[in-house]
Amino acid sequence: MNRGLAPARGPAGIRVWPGGPNPLGATFDGQGTNFALFSEHATAVDLCLFSGPDAPTESARIPLRDRTDQVWHAYLPDVRPGQLYGYRVHGPYDPSQGHRFNPAKLLIDPYAKAISGTFDLNPTQFGYATDAGREDLEISQTDSAPAM
Repeated sequence: MNRGLAPARGPAGIRVWPGGPNPLGATFDGQGTNFALFSEHATAVDLCLFSGPDAPTESARIPLRDRTDQVWHAYLPDVRPGQLYGYRVHGPYDPSQGHRFNPAKLLIDPYAKAISGTFDLNPTQFGYATDAGREDLEISQTDSAPAM
């Protein structure tokens, strides 16, 4: 986990180490949590931490600065099991090429071991403007976190 390196300080003084690409998902090792997310075409990934299930916005947004092959990763020595989190993934918004990256949308970790709460479909969760009349060609800038 590169724990020998001095940790960088993220938002709100959160300690952040590079971590590693394996295993995918959020993995607690008894001392901290490694976060690893695969994305072939992402240009940046933000890890969003939430203070509780009803928090409308993240309490911390941590850019994942380390990438091994196509896996973005970080190790947070102060994060314990039960921490609520999601990702905001940056990249091209080009539906004709199959790319619909939209950092305004909070994403659930596809490797999550548990999910908190219920899912109710909400227009803010769509990556495109549903009222634009241009199918999925116009990106939505509305933050989906309050509905997630």
